Amino acid sequence: MGEINGNHYEGKTLKEYIDRFTAARILVVGDIIMDRFIWGSVTRISPEAPVPVVDVEQETQMLGGAANVIRNMATLGARPILCGVVGDDRTGEDILSELSHMGLKTDGVLRAPGRPTSIKTRIVAHHQQVVRFDRETQADLAPHHIQWLIEYMGAQLDEIDAIVVSDYGKGVISGDLMIGMRALCASRSDRKIIAVDPKTGNFEYYRGVDVITPNHHEAGTYCGFAIVDDDTLHRAGDKMLNDLDCRSVLITQGKDGMTLFEKTGEISHIPTVAKKVFDVTGAGD
Repeated sequence: MGEINGNHYEGKTLKEYIDRFTAARILVVGDIIMDRFIWGSVTRISPEAPVPVVDVEQETQMLGGAANVIRNMATLGARPILCGVVGDDRTGEDILSELSHMGLKTDGVLRAPGRPTSIKTRIVAHHQQVVRFDRETQADLAPHHIQWLIEYMGAQLDEIDAIVVSDYGKGVISGDLMIGMRALCASRSDRKIIAVDPKTGNFEYYRGVDVITPNHHEAGTYCGFAIVDDDTLHRAGDKMLNDLDCRSVLITQGKDGMTLFEKTGEISHIPTVAKKVFDVTGAGD
């Protein structure tokens, strides 16, 4: 048994919530990324420059960005729907193939000619990340691609309960897309929840959503001051609730857990147990 803000909870109760994930009907819209890893070892320094020479032993890849979000959901038993953009390239094909292999729909993934699929490549030696290099574009989507995504989301509304916006700043999430999404949801008699994992610099897009989940660095950047204690944390939560007119704001704080601020005025802190890790890829998802 544990406790959050004086309220007791039991592992059995939490497990029952997780078991209900099989009934979750979620559409995830956002930036689709492929995460690649090059694994090896270092035994010498390059004679050409003061950098390590990595002897490559293995290469792996996994779904990243919004695709990692639905991968996590599917692993927990849900059957989410992905909506986003990949390039008309081999990496885009790999992503679609992996989604199909997991039994997930791929008709919401638009292949955009001339736009590369985002790839993050990490070189890891002796359990230590040496360097990361990215191949991507952060350009906004063309208007007809935005309209395609909005129309696709509209066609799915009868089948879903909520929309998760996974913004990695790669150009899929924009003001026009969010306006179109909110208009779709507002036109319904049945309420569709909109939850946003935000990107610094895009907060003006998220006005009026149900929940936004910045980390404390993102929240501090938006608010214009560093979050260093409970006072600044509460100031940030209040400011974001009021500025963005959200129903709730969840500020994550790494090893210190996360704090939920609700429009009703209720504040709940959720603790966590810190673990030592060497790769935090997808941890926020």
